[in-house]
Amino acid sequence: MYDYVQSILEDIKENGMKALLKYSERFDGFSGPFAVSPQEMLQASINPQDEAVIDEIIQRVKSYHSRQEIKSIFYVHEDSEYGLLANPIERIGIYIPSGRSVLVSTLIMTAIPAILAGVSEIAVTCGSAGGAVNPFILYTAKKLGIHELYKISGVQAIADMAYGINMRKTEKIFGPGNAYVTAAKQCLYGTVGIDCLAGPSEVCVLADGSSQLEYIMSDLQAQLEHGDDSRAYLITTSSELCRSIESTRITKILCSTIEECIQKVNEIAPEHLELMVQTPEKYLPYIRNAGAVYCGDYSPTAASDYFSGSNHVLPTDKTARFSSVLTVYDFIKFSSYVKMSRREFLEFRHLGIRMSEIEKMAAHKKSLEVRQ
Repeated sequence: MYDYVQSILEDIKENGMKALLKYSERFDGFSGPFAVSPQEMLQASINPQDEAVIDEIIQRVKSYHSRQEIKSIFYVHEDSEYGLLANPIERIGIYIPSGRSVLVSTLIMTAIPAILAGVSEIAVTCGSAGGAVNPFILYTAKKLGIHELYKISGVQAIADMAYGINMRKTEKIFGPGNAYVTAAKQCLYGTVGIDCLAGPSEVCVLADGSSQLEYIMSDLQAQLEHGDDSRAYLITTSSELCRSIESTRITKILCSTIEECIQKVNEIAPEHLELMVQTPEKYLPYIRNAGAVYCGDYSPTAASDYFSGSNHVLPTDKTARFSSVLTVYDFIKFSSYVKMSRREFLEFRHLGIRMSEIEKMAAHKKSLEVRQ
């Protein structure tokens, strides 16, 4: 598949709009124009009850992410100055999948931290049915102040955002997709920044038998709804609970102690982890690898998928061992800042001179020696 995706990307890079139209017609049955017009945006309409739902979810997600403070950091060491300069990425692309579900929540979860970070330009790609973008997507984009949308999906959408063919090139691409979209992002890393290589969705429930079976089963089944390759794990100390789970799609792991359960959790490094145990906070210090941790009977994964306010863009496929949930910080670049005084430079210059000698970097040594 990787080679197949690479061939599509090379074709689009070489042949531009002609190839973009070809693949859009082939895979989406749509040959443009791709840009959503201002008139389409103005005419986007959903019922007032749904407007209220989306508006409140937007407000809750904004409230959660607004606490992620971004600022440059400066400190003075004697007569020198050091720090980090924080600057937002100027232009990003958001990919909204166009499969069997209309992922309005994905637009909310990716756009809001970008807006709060100060990203000035956001381009959104989304599939269309016969050239018509889903009105919930249009309403949400309009509510968020996003006016640059394109009716393009799949590998060709990722290529367009990376190469800048039908739109201006973006600097980083966000948003999940199928295996072909993920392969395209992998191929184009370096040409454009990417958020992550999303794998199948997954949930892990750690239970001690104190929660209701119905809660546990519904949470496991909810995550499996994402697709046939989604994963669900039950890790428990309750043999009775294991016997009660009949689904063959759920992996059941029976442990003798909660500590052993936690060890299994850290090995799996799940995207979503639900701690459905008594006093879940007690075990938080021992959870090292999880994209998100939800505690107690009333924090199901579905709540954070939609309305808790926390972000649902999470590391999958064991990448929680080294990756994090999407935050405002993913839309910020940090640059080092140094203003060294003459006194400090001359006092410590010998360190650099000797290191340049060790590394046999003569020009580096001269750069330090020339400043008397």
